[in-house]
Amino acid sequence: MKKLTLILVIVLFSTLTFAQKLKKKDVPAEIKSAFQKQFPAAKRVKWTKEDSNFEAGFDQNDTEHSALFDAQGSLLATAFAIEATQLPSSVLEYLSTKYAGQRITEVSKITDAKGTINYEVKIKDTDLIFDGEGKFIKEVKD
Repeated sequence: MKKLTLILVIVLFSTLTFAQKLKKKDVPAEIKSAFQKQFPAAKRVKWTKEDSNFEAGFDQNDTEHSALFDAQGSLLATAFAIEATQLPSSVLEYLSTKYAGQRITEVSKITDAKGTINYEVKIKDTDLIFDGEGKFIKEVKD
């Protein structure tokens, strides 16, 4: 389960060098429909495709979001930007110990289809992945 979540996290939120940008008209109807049902208030939606999955990047309530769908329109994972202060205290402690003085450039809260939460913290060219309790899982270089 943790491996699946980690794979989703990496696919969804790492820099996708091989992702294909799509125009809205090129996104299958079942995926657009599933997206609109899940995120009716989404604005400035941009679509990409990686392998058989579709990712929507969008704004909702003045916050950046992403949603990953499979080819059948099932929601695989969602993520949205959060402030570093919203991270679990164990993540903040880990960062202050291992990455003292380094600037955090991006923080996201990621939830898979089963409700499992992970956090992604970007520092320079590195994504740090933590579980919902704040336990360090993995470091991914961009």
